[in-house]
Amino acid sequence: MAGYSLTRAVVSISGPHLASQNSRGVVAVAEPEGEINGDDVLRVIEAAKAISLPSSREVIHVVPRYFTVDGQDGIKDPVGMSGVRLEVETHIVTGSTTAMRNLAKCVSEVGADVQNLVAAGLSSAEAILTETEKELGVVLVDIGGGVTDVVVFIEGAPFYTVVLPIGAKNVTNDLAIGLRLSLESAEKIKTFFSEKENQPRIKKLKSEKDKKERDSESEKDEDELDLKDLGIVEEVKKVSKKTLSEGIIRPRLNEIFTMIGLELKKSGAIGLTPAGVVITGGGALTVGIKEAAKRNLSMPVRIGVPQGIGGLVDEAEKTEFATGVGLLHYGVKSEIRSTSSFSLLKIGKKLEKIPLRGAVGKATSLIKQFLP
Repeated sequence: MAGYSLTRAVVSISGPHLASQNSRGVVAVAEPEGEINGDDVLRVIEAAKAISLPSSREVIHVVPRYFTVDGQDGIKDPVGMSGVRLEVETHIVTGSTTAMRNLAKCVSEVGADVQNLVAAGLSSAEAILTETEKELGVVLVDIGGGVTDVVVFIEGAPFYTVVLPIGAKNVTNDLAIGLRLSLESAEKIKTFFSEKENQPRIKKLKSEKDKKERDSESEKDEDELDLKDLGIVEEVKKVSKKTLSEGIIRPRLNEIFTMIGLELKKSGAIGLTPAGVVITGGGALTVGIKEAAKRNLSMPVRIGVPQGIGGLVDEAEKTEFATGVGLLHYGVKSEIRSTSSFSLLKIGKKLEKIPLRGAVGKATSLIKQFLP
C-alpha cells in the first residue's frame, strides 16, 4: 500500500504473559594473561541466560545490567580490561511460547520474517527515557488500550518489567457504562475531553467586576459538555465535565496507579527511582493522569514523547508512537551489532551519530506514508 516490500521486521510484543527476573552469570576469562574480549562477554551472558523455564515459556531478552571483573562491580563495558573472573548481572524478560509463535505467524502471513522480538515496554523506553533518568532510576509507564507496560530502570539498566491487564479501554468502558452510551461515543468523549484539557490554556484577562458578575447558571453551562458538538446522537444530550473527570475517570486511573505501586513494592524498587515516573502510550493524555500518578505514587511525573531520531514528521512525535519509534532504535542497534565488533558502549555512541539513511530512513518514510 505504501510502495514498500518488507522481508524482515523488528516486532514488539506485550501482554500479561510477559515476566522478568534478574539472573547472574560467572565464567573464567579465556586468556587470564590477556584482555577480556567479546567472546568472554558473550559466554558470561549465556551463563546468566541458563535459567530454569517451563516448556511453555521462552527468553525474549537478556539485558546486561552491569559486569564484575575480579570483584570490581558496576562495570558497563568490560571489553579490553584485564581479569581472571568475569561476572554479569542481567535482566531477563520471558514470554509465552504460544503468544510469540502466533505473533511470528501473523507477521509471516504478510511475507516478512521477525528479525527481532522486543518487549513493548523496553521498546518505548528506548524512545522516551533520557540516559540521565535511567542512571538516576525511573519508572516507565506505557498505557496502551488493553494493557499497561511498566519498566523500572535503576543505574542505567532495566531492573523490573511487568505488564498489567488494564489500560485506556477500561476508562472507555467505564464512561460507556456510567453515561449509558455506546463504546464508540464514550471513546469520542474521552478523546475530546482529554485533548481539550491538555491543550495550552490561554485565558483572556478579565476585570474583577466581570468575575463577580458570573452567575451560577454560566458556571453550570461551562461545566456541561454538549454531545451534539461532538457529532454524538444519543439519548443523553449533555454530560457534566466534573462527573466525567472526578466521578468516572479518576477512580479508574487511581486503580491503575495503585496496581503499579504494588508492583514497585513487590520489585523492591521503592525509593530507588528519584527521576520519578514517565508516562507514555495512547492513554498518556487521559485527563487527570499526571495528578493520579503523583497522588498514588508520590513521585515526580512527566509525559514522555518519542525523541532521539531526527527527520520524523510532527505527527509521529506523539505518545502513541513511543513503541514504534523505539523499534527504530532497536533496528539500528541490530544493524550495528551485525556489522561491528562487540562493545556495549560503542553501540550507543554509534546510534547517536548514525545518519537517517538505510533501515532507519526507510522506516521513517514508511511511517510518513501511513500518517494523515
